[in-house]
Amino acid sequence: MLRMLTAPRLARLVIVPFTALLAAACEHNEGPPAPPAAGQLLSITVTPNPATLLPNGSQQFTAVGTDITGAVVSITPAPVAWSAVAGGGTINGGSGVFAAGATLATFPSTVKACNSSGFICGFATVIVANIPPVGFQILGRAATYGILAGSTVTCAGAPGTINADVGVSPGSTTTGFPPCTITGATNLANPVAANAQNDLTTAYNALAGLACGTTVTPADVGGKTLAPGVYCVATSLAVTGTVTLDGQGNPNALFVFQMGSTLTTGTTANVTLIGGAQAKNVYWQVGSSATLGTGTTFRGTIVALTTITLNDNVTMTGRALARNGAVSLGTGDTITLP
Repeated sequence: MLRMLTAPRLARLVIVPFTALLAAACEHNEGPPAPPAAGQLLSITVTPNPATLLPNGSQQFTAVGTDITGAVVSITPAPVAWSAVAGGGTINGGSGVFAAGATLATFPSTVKACNSSGFICGFATVIVANIPPVGFQILGRAATYGILAGSTVTCAGAPGTINADVGVSPGSTTTGFPPCTITGATNLANPVAANAQNDLTTAYNALAGLACGTTVTPADVGGKTLAPGVYCVATSLAVTGTVTLDGQGNPNALFVFQMGSTLTTGTTANVTLIGGAQAKNVYWQVGSSATLGTGTTFRGTIVALTTITLNDNVTMTGRALARNGAVSLGTGDTITLP
């Protein structure tokens, strides 16, 4: 005789096996999966990060894979897939070449690089700014000079070494050479020096014309660690103690300091570089005169309207470039091109 299953009986037949399956599934839940083993891709790093570009400029980005130990490994599965996810421009999905747009802004984590499965990705920030391609090229024919002056160059006494060219224009004199030494060429009141001064004026105006990113308050950068950018003060800027310039992993990181009047460093002041920052990308645009205190360790190019003075035992990796006035050295100073 055929017996019909009532709803309660049917429920028991269905629920009991489901409950058993659920319990069995819970017993085999062992938590989140273990991280990839050594030699297997764990993360992707995109460089440069950040990248600062002119409007409509371009930048080649690079993606590097690492494993749990930090060792470099292949990005798998290949190929790397590039995308721009937060604006600022477009990127070639295969090559990683980014083309900036015209909007001036910071676009955090906009460049994205993933393995082809899309499970592991790295990011980079793009800054689109109206900054000229500052570097050796902005100085033009002034780039080879450790010292360039408008009136005269003096050196108080040996030891004192300029590991670069020295020029004066429209003035025509140097004093103290020898005993102080110049390893490069000396150009005094000649067309070569005049051309260098013309390019120095162009560089000065270009640096002074950059939009200020951060106003320094109080007007002393000593004791601070600074990210790349354009820093400004209306009058005088001081460096007391150590200022640290952090390139944040970008060897092209640009640091520009604009001051309406003077630059002064204290005794044994130090401009130090970390994170890939380079002295060739550091500029100090001085509205009047610069004075480096005794024992200062200085990095970057000083571009001053009038005079530059280095007191005793100053070590400069950079340049002392004065448009209209004198450059004066104490005893034991060294200037080396960055």
